[in-house]
Amino acid sequence: MIVFRLSSNRYANDLSGKGAELYGGRWNSIGTPIIYTASSRALAMAEVAVHLHIQKIPKDMMMVELYLPADSITSLPFQELKNNWEMFPYSIQTQQFGDDFIKENRFLGLKVPSAVVNGDFNFLINPRHVEIQKIKVVNFSPFRFDSRIFLKQG
Repeated sequence: MIVFRLSSNRYANDLSGKGAELYGGRWNSIGTPIIYTASSRALAMAEVAVHLHIQKIPKDMMMVELYLPADSITSLPFQELKNNWEMFPYSIQTQQFGDDFIKENRFLGLKVPSAVVNGDFNFLINPRHVEIQKIKVVNFSPFRFDSRIFLKQG
């Protein structure tokens, strides 16, 4: 399957999970490397856009298309998520799911629900998994944010 990752040009080739390891996120705590990807280009853009401000719209972004073997993916048991799991700041529960996924090291990918777009999915990749070499970069393309996304109306 093809998944998408929106990244600055500088880190487009980086599949170490180092950024998430340094800062943490919804599905990992600080200290746990993980690669966040999305099921579509639009979701990858939305997942990044929620963290941006009009004065800081990056100009050097790349949309990275990655091949992720479907037989290397498991799904989060969604029924185990507590109410309000999608709220910000991030839930310790969702971070624990991601941390456990990395520690258990059983699968290369984990399908999780998007907190940004209800009904869509993100795919977390374990950069420490023995099958990480099965991830293939399919394409890089420059990406430009439409500034209208960040304009306040009325």
